[in-house]
Amino acid sequence: MTIHIGLIGGGNISETHACAAREIPGVEIAAIYGTNAANVARLCQQHGGKAYQDFDAFLEHRPLDMVVIGSPSGLHATHGIAAARRGLHVLTEKPLDVSTERADALIEAAEESGVKLGVIFQDRLKPGLTQVRECIRKGDVGNIMLIDARVKWYRPPEYYGRSRWRGTFALDGGGALMNQGVHTVDLLLWMFGNVARVQSCSRTALHAIEVEDTVVASLEFASGAVCSLLVTTAAYPGYPRRLEITGTEGTVIIENDRAVAADLRTPRTGLIGRDAPSDESAASPVVTDARGHQAVLEDFIRAVRHNTTPACDGQEGRRSIQLIEAIYRAARNRKSVTDVKSG
Repeated sequence: MTIHIGLIGGGNISETHACAAREIPGVEIAAIYGTNAANVARLCQQHGGKAYQDFDAFLEHRPLDMVVIGSPSGLHATHGIAAARRGLHVLTEKPLDVSTERADALIEAAEESGVKLGVIFQDRLKPGLTQVRECIRKGDVGNIMLIDARVKWYRPPEYYGRSRWRGTFALDGGGALMNQGVHTVDLLLWMFGNVARVQSCSRTALHAIEVEDTVVASLEFASGAVCSLLVTTAAYPGYPRRLEITGTEGTVIIENDRAVAADLRTPRTGLIGRDAPSDESAASPVVTDARGHQAVLEDFIRAVRHNTTPACDGQEGRRSIQLIEAIYRAARNRKSVTDVKSG
């Protein structure tokens, strides 16, 4: 059975969505909606589908089974709710939206309409990261004591200056943490569980934007593990994300989404990943390698076809927003926040 997909958005990430969809047998891009007519026309010419600038007309296109949302973050719920109410399954880029209130509205709409809702957090399906998570869950690293997570990326001034929505409260919901760091926040929750307490500070250190470009947070997990989280888009020229995980049985270090060191009391064969591509997100918002998005899309289509739960559904996608809200609240109030409730 062919799955007919509609793309929402005409920017760089919709190009990635289109490239991912075209690599999957039995998937057809049926329609593309966006406010930039030239971009949408180009995407349709390259990848197929009918171009729309009228959102309601786009949603009425048939055949259409699901949408993939690549619009500005603060529009994810608006677009997703409208699609769900027309019986379309919804897969959205991260974050689910820019607040838990809006995320809840989308989750509720999907549940009421009986459609699947998924969030694109491709880290959950990357082999190197799933292998490390399995190692942790099996106890090979022992009880986790300390995590150091660093996202020292760079975005040039024009990344924000040429966009009507990036770096705004209304449509970006925040800065480096909500847009770039949300992947790592989700990864931490996925690997280590709920966070009970946070302390943080934030700065707009380099860019002329409404929101932060630098955040440092201290997280206390319900398990007892503590984490230092640093996220910035001001670290020229941009460096690969790095996670250092220390437990009672040793330390594992992750770079480029794979373990580059595993110093364990009982060594585990095969944990150290083979050479992987460098972290292209460190210095550019353009995703040229669509394999991660393809894996998420394939997983979501399986969930639609077999009525299973996607790798990151709405409730799971909500967790990172809730934790980010707590980090922002702690930075704003300059005191620790204990009511995280990220479960």
